[in-house]
Amino acid sequence: MYDIIIKNGQIIDGTGAPMFLGDIGIKEEKIAKIGDLRNEKADEIIDAGGKYVCPGFIDVNNHSDTYWQLFLNPDLESLVYQGITTIVGGNCGSSLAPLTSSKNIESIQKWADLKKINVNWLKFKEFTGFMENKRFSVNFATLVGHGTMRRGILHDEVRNLVPKELNFMKKELANSLGSGAFGMSTGLVYTHAKLAPIEELTELAKIVKKYDGVYATHIRGEDEELVGSCEEAVEIARRSGAKLHISHLKAMGRKNWGKMDEALDIIDHAYENGIDVTFDIYPYINTGSVLYTLLPDWVAEGGKKIMIHRLKDPVVRAKVIAEIKKSSFDYSKVEIAISPLNKTLARRKILEIAISQEKSVEDAIIDILIASEGRVITSMEILSKDNVKKAIMHPLSIISTNGAGYSIDHRSSGELVHQRSFGTFIKVLSEYVAGEKLLSFEEAIKKMTSLPAKKFGLEKRGELKEKNFADIIILDKNKLDSPATKDNPYQYCRGVEYLLVGGKIVLSAGKYLGIRNGEMITR
Repeated sequence: MYDIIIKNGQIIDGTGAPMFLGDIGIKEEKIAKIGDLRNEKADEIIDAGGKYVCPGFIDVNNHSDTYWQLFLNPDLESLVYQGITTIVGGNCGSSLAPLTSSKNIESIQKWADLKKINVNWLKFKEFTGFMENKRFSVNFATLVGHGTMRRGILHDEVRNLVPKELNFMKKELANSLGSGAFGMSTGLVYTHAKLAPIEELTELAKIVKKYDGVYATHIRGEDEELVGSCEEAVEIARRSGAKLHISHLKAMGRKNWGKMDEALDIIDHAYENGIDVTFDIYPYINTGSVLYTLLPDWVAEGGKKIMIHRLKDPVVRAKVIAEIKKSSFDYSKVEIAISPLNKTLARRKILEIAISQEKSVEDAIIDILIASEGRVITSMEILSKDNVKKAIMHPLSIISTNGAGYSIDHRSSGELVHQRSFGTFIKVLSEYVAGEKLLSFEEAIKKMTSLPAKKFGLEKRGELKEKNFADIIILDKNKLDSPATKDNPYQYCRGVEYLLVGGKIVLSAGKYLGIRNGEMITR
């Protein structure tokens, strides 16, 4: 007797092996049997005839934690409708733990409104204890944010760590990894990590290696600096021996599109020389970047408050404008997506704002940053579709949203969230697999399941196998649709007919049931 039997499905097990016809028997939270179960009984039988049965998708570059959606909206519907059953947070250098003080949570202020946030933990172990009592629609695992730890030590100082401080960071990292974190992330484009030297990062990556974790990096630059930044990431992995994962690999700006081939060559060469390297990709040509990162580096040194103070100074402002004008970056493509000014500015390009206010694009950027207290996320169509396709097809790529989980009701906030939060996984399957046939379903689903699970150490997930967790989705390939767009992101995917998390049906007949069976996963 099983709790659930999924019968007559075309099973895509996540390994890349050819699909096969079979049944799956589920008992409690695990897969009990895969085979011919036509004569077996169950409390519930799901007929998957003509449909694909796959492992639940794993999103290793997710920001539901640092955008605070994990707590504001634990249903995370936009992820469920994509077929995601497990997310990994703590990305791009920012995590919710460990904290040296509650003020340390300011490392996420570029993404989240701190007024909505209450923190009652410091150590990573205290965070996991807090999370034990929480339930989400999907499972949650996390990395440790390098920027969060570094800011906890230096606060808003701009300098290198002294040996005593680095040793403290190494100890905090080791304690967190020992308490269940899956690795460490960096956000080397952001103010509090930009000055971190390769020696510091290598020392920390050695701790990650000791615990068999992942070093996931938002590299220093994704435009002119792309090639050098990839080389640095590979060098850190070479020196430390740590597993390397490059977050949201991309070449920003038309004049840099050719650098994508160079970046992929660096990754290929590293892999051929024994470095465990992967990268993730989302299938869109618009980015979702923090506005202040487009300014000259020196402007943001010392933190957000100092940056705003500088921008209000007429002399400094003139210098910033002069440097922006010298840049080859096309600021006219910038569109404000999320800011405290959402109700009046969302869906408006910087160029339109500048024209309507009869000012230059440079002045408009500075005025918006000041009015928003620095918390502005942009959308820019500056990526190459050909590069997106190359990356999706690359054998070392993993599909990931680089987004967060939302309800369509979030539309009322005025925020224009990136459509990747609603559409990533199904867009890859509908457009690039079913449509353009760049990959087979088996190859694509491996990039969404077993490849990320093995890389990040998510045991007993990512593969349909007896004794593994019953995180399972049933896809109707004839209904696959990812309608979310840049201008109208608040649209759920279609085509996921059933979704199970830990053996519980969370989505049935294409509708989310409001059941939260996801939990925090620790190593």
